[in-house]
Amino acid sequence: MASTISSEDELRPEQDSSVSVRRCRGRYGQGLVQVYTGEGKGKTTAALGLGLRAVGHGYRVRMIQFMKGTSYTGEVQAVRRLAPDFQIFQFGRDCKYADKMRLGEAVCDGCGQCFVTLGNPEPRDMRYARQAYDLAVRTLDEAQADLVILDEISNALYYGLLDAEDVANLIERRPPGVELVLTGRNMPPAILDMADLVTEMKMVKHPFESGIAARHGIEY
Repeated sequence: MASTISSEDELRPEQDSSVSVRRCRGRYGQGLVQVYTGEGKGKTTAALGLGLRAVGHGYRVRMIQFMKGTSYTGEVQAVRRLAPDFQIFQFGRDCKYADKMRLGEAVCDGCGQCFVTLGNPEPRDMRYARQAYDLAVRTLDEAQADLVILDEISNALYYGLLDAEDVANLIERRPPGVELVLTGRNMPPAILDMADLVTEMKMVKHPFESGIAARHGIEY
């Protein structure tokens, strides 16, 4: 099932209409659209760093992770200490070793159970992507956060869980005072054209090439 890092109650629209009006725009004087893409490491890491900076200045941050249910990642644990100012919602398959991975007692064995099959996604994968998309729509329409991060959304496109029109629709829905960040490799040119800032991570050298596996507290 999807790993959701907050209660469903927190996802419902505000009941106090005055609160909804006050936050309908977002709090940035000039919100923009950013994209972090490319083959290199650091896209999600950069988005998390931006979120940390925003929280430090009193802004509210929501990261919605597509195709990720790996609840052992350090960022999921860290933002619990920053809630409700920083929230992460995951929509994807979790890992059967999540508890041990979280403690550093196990490493990924490449079983593939958390992977989506390219060209043949399962119904649950489509369902998770649509749940993430629907939450993104509500988050933007109601300006439930000042900085909204749609993590790995381009992978959802690449694997056929969403289409480019879905992503374009999210960008167009962004309220003026909300900063929107999209991450993931293979970001379509049409989406890049809609962004105000595009950063491409280029892999020059990676420890994986030397047989060094993902490390606890570094890659996850």
